[in-house]
Amino acid sequence: MCGNKVLVFLCFCVLVASAHAQEVKEPNVAGAFYPADPQELSSMIDGFLAKAKPEPMEGEIFALISPHAGYGFSGQAAAFGYKLIEGKSYKTVIVIAPSHQYAFSDVSVYPEGAFRTPLGEVAVDTEFTKDLLNKIHEVSFDAQAFAKEHALEVQLPFLQKALGDFSATEHGGPAKSSGWKLVPIVMGDCSFQTCQRLAILLKNAIGARKDILVVASTDMYHGYDYEETEKIDASTIAYLRNMDAEGLYRGMREGTLQLCGGYGVVTTLILSKALGHDKIKVLNYTTSAKVTGNKTKGAWTVGYVSCAIDEPKACLPAGREGEMLNKAQKKRLLEIARKTIETYLKTGKKMELTETDPILNKEMGAFVTLHEHGELRGCIGNIVGRGPLYLTVRDMAIEAATSDPRFPPVEPGELKDIEIEISVLSPLEKIDDPEKIQMGVHGVLVRKGIYSGIFLPQVATETGWSKEEFMSNLCTHKAGLAPDAWKDKSTEIYIFSAEVFSEKEHD
Repeated sequence: MCGNKVLVFLCFCVLVASAHAQEVKEPNVAGAFYPADPQELSSMIDGFLAKAKPEPMEGEIFALISPHAGYGFSGQAAAFGYKLIEGKSYKTVIVIAPSHQYAFSDVSVYPEGAFRTPLGEVAVDTEFTKDLLNKIHEVSFDAQAFAKEHALEVQLPFLQKALGDFSATEHGGPAKSSGWKLVPIVMGDCSFQTCQRLAILLKNAIGARKDILVVASTDMYHGYDYEETEKIDASTIAYLRNMDAEGLYRGMREGTLQLCGGYGVVTTLILSKALGHDKIKVLNYTTSAKVTGNKTKGAWTVGYVSCAIDEPKACLPAGREGEMLNKAQKKRLLEIARKTIETYLKTGKKMELTETDPILNKEMGAFVTLHEHGELRGCIGNIVGRGPLYLTVRDMAIEAATSDPRFPPVEPGELKDIEIEISVLSPLEKIDDPEKIQMGVHGVLVRKGIYSGIFLPQVATETGWSKEEFMSNLCTHKAGLAPDAWKDKSTEIYIFSAEVFSEKEHD
């Protein structure tokens, strides 16, 4: 939470509050953090948005990281993110905020009713919140978490202006909402596992919907040293750029990084990557010292950052213009795979290596396939990247050579006869219609309950199966499901493309 080099709550208070959600939650900081007059508030936000000139992003914006100080300090920085979503048609907005005024553990979700600002009321999405509450023990409703909190509230007028047709009436009254609904979440002190579990809960509730926006509300460094502000914030932003949720969490716990809404940011990063949104852009960074011009040593300083996460364009399959890897990168990954297997079979240890190529350092899923005299000899991989691509290839090469349960471990003498093939995977995309599957282009993952199975794109080419045969074999032989389970609406289907290359092509 907020603090200088340590994670502490800014303040604790004893508060008597109802155990039930209010029908309409009144604003806590109107007239303090932002104007209480609707016309003045509307004009202020219009001014911020007019001045904000963020670089456009290719995909649809899935999440924003937005500051939550008084508008005079952080309003202009926040406007960079909200400018990107201006006029978009989101139906549900999930705002995840920290708790400044009430000390508690885990996560509180406001279940029903509405939140009021000077610009009008925003209804709570009760259909969505019921999918979150009481599903895991860390998520419940505690009214005190919302009773005096500002970090969630200050995002609402910006959302109302960006997504709704909001303007003060001639009599100064608020306009009506354009139809989007709110999922209000406040996080107390949380473990990394709680952040992960909340992200999974949100992912399941979102499903295949594309009309969701997530806003993680956070400020950055808090302290009395302007130079230290920029130094620590630069380190924090580096973790954000890499979407390194675990590293960010660890840094906050150790006090080397600062985000007072850090648990919400960590959750948002995990959720975004789980849904295939893995491109983040830092839109604006500033500090209270820059805004006020007071850079005096010992003056209280807070950092503010605005970021956006979007969905990248789908990667093209191998051999097409715009492929994921160039020839040198493919050759290097094949070298890593072979040298890794040789080293492991001789020493029983993983080869230590470091790569500086930014593409090889991206988190991407990959499979390593071994063929001996044209016959399959092992194939294991990760569908979703869990670290740099080059290390995933290293680890999967060892697994394919030694741990494929269908084959005995590879012997050192066999290596000369083994050809290595690597498949680098694009992010998973959930589909609601199997007709979207392109045979030979898309790999497919099916999942139903605890059962799942995957076929790489080349399986269709190698077997010559029809789509019906492809999907039926995937369900029965890979997922342990009925042959027609893929036709069941409760079965989740994901597609992905793969860039496939082998040593035969790179001799």
